[in-house]
Amino acid sequence: MFSGIIDATGQVRSCEPSAAGRRLVIRAPGYWADAAHGASIAIDGVCLTVTNQDEADASFDVVAETLRCTTLGGLKPGHRVNLQKSLRAGDRIDGHFVQGHVDALGTIARIDRDRGESMWWFDVDESTIRYLIPKGSVAIDGISLTVAAIDGLQLGVAIIPTTLELTTLGTKQVGDAVNIETDILSRTIVETLERVSAPRVPLASGV
Repeated sequence: MFSGIIDATGQVRSCEPSAAGRRLVIRAPGYWADAAHGASIAIDGVCLTVTNQDEADASFDVVAETLRCTTLGGLKPGHRVNLQKSLRAGDRIDGHFVQGHVDALGTIARIDRDRGESMWWFDVDESTIRYLIPKGSVAIDGISLTVAAIDGLQLGVAIIPTTLELTTLGTKQVGDAVNIETDILSRTIVETLERVSAPRVPLASGV
């Protein structure tokens, strides 16, 4: 479990084919000091397991399904990624509960800049938009953000300069893909209400 508050950014050192899918090596000198073998780290919002680490680099095995369903499949050496270590009991939660399980890919549709903040619009699919509500939470590339607006199949979030400076979002451009994870509380409520309100099929009688 994560909070969506990015700890640091790292740089992809290599991304080579492996038996599982790909072996991803991320360079972030000093960041891995307290990341034990087997620890969970969110890479651009995707929960991965540390398979090896030293002072500068950490390795992760990424399976084919994750490569297909997230932006990790498009990573190349030199790309920068958002990093976050998992929460520990007693940690402050300044964002919201983020699982590191990406629901869908979104695409940056447009960026409206105005003085000290900017409104970013993302194209998302219908199965994702149903879990998003204005003033609710959403994780984009692992970053905890507040939903500012919903317009059809577009999600709008207001982003301050600090977020753009401390994460990789500031390097993104219109047309770039992002990982989107909807709020687990919203998903639970929507899916529970749909199950409760769904027509019940009467049980067949007899043999």
